[in-house]
Amino acid sequence: MTERETPSVDGLVIGILGGTGDQGRGLARRFALAGHQVIIGSRSSERAAAAAQEIGHGVQGLANADAARSAGVIIAAVPWEGHGDLLSALAGELVGKIVVDCVNPLGFDQRGAYALSASEGGPAEGSAAQQAAALLPGSRVVAAFHHVSAVLLLDPEVDTIDLDVLVLGDDREATDLVQALAARIPGVRGIYAGRLRNCGQIEALTANLVSINRRYKAHAGLRVTDI
Repeated sequence: MTERETPSVDGLVIGILGGTGDQGRGLARRFALAGHQVIIGSRSSERAAAAAQEIGHGVQGLANADAARSAGVIIAAVPWEGHGDLLSALAGELVGKIVVDCVNPLGFDQRGAYALSASEGGPAEGSAAQQAAALLPGSRVVAAFHHVSAVLLLDPEVDTIDLDVLVLGDDREATDLVQALAARIPGVRGIYAGRLRNCGQIEALTANLVSINRRYKAHAGLRVTDI
C-alpha cells in the first residue's frame, strides 16, 4: 500500500462472539446497517438466533464455533469472566483470522468501576488483548472498540456517533483493516494507537469513562486532536 492506503472492507463477513450482549448487539446492528453480513455467536444457537431476529437487518445467529468458522473477521465481545475459556476453545476455528478484542477487564464495587489487576482476577498477561494473543497464536489479534457506548450503538435515533476508536496491534495490515472497519460506523474514525503491549491502559481507561458517564449522565467517548 502507498502512504498507508485505506484497505477495502467491502463484502467482509463479520462474526461477533458474545453477540447477544449489549455491546455485541450494538456493533452487529451498526455493521449490518453499513452493508456487512454479520453473524452473532453465543453459547446457545437458539439465543443467538433470537438476538439476531431482534436486531434485524439480515443479521444471522449461530453457536460461537459456527460463527467463528463462518466469518472473515471476528470480534470478541464476551464478558471478561468467560474470555479466556471461550478463546481457548475456539483457537482452531480462529487460525488465520483477524480477531478483534474489545473486552475490558473491570470490577465494580460501591465506589464504582475499576480496572482489575492480575491479583484481582484480571489478565496475567497485562491486558485482555494480550491474553487473546497468547491463546490464539495462529490468529492476528487486534484490540479496538473498547470505548464505544452500547447505548448509542443500539439507539435507532442516533445516526452518527462522535467517536474515535483506538486500534492497537502488532500486525500493521490487520490494524489498517480494523481502522477501516471502524470508519464504517458514521461519525467514527479508527486511530492507530500502538502495539498490543499498550492495551492495558486502553482497557483500564474504560473505568474512567464509566465514572464520567455516571457523573454527567452521558455516553462519553474519546476524540484524538490534531490528526
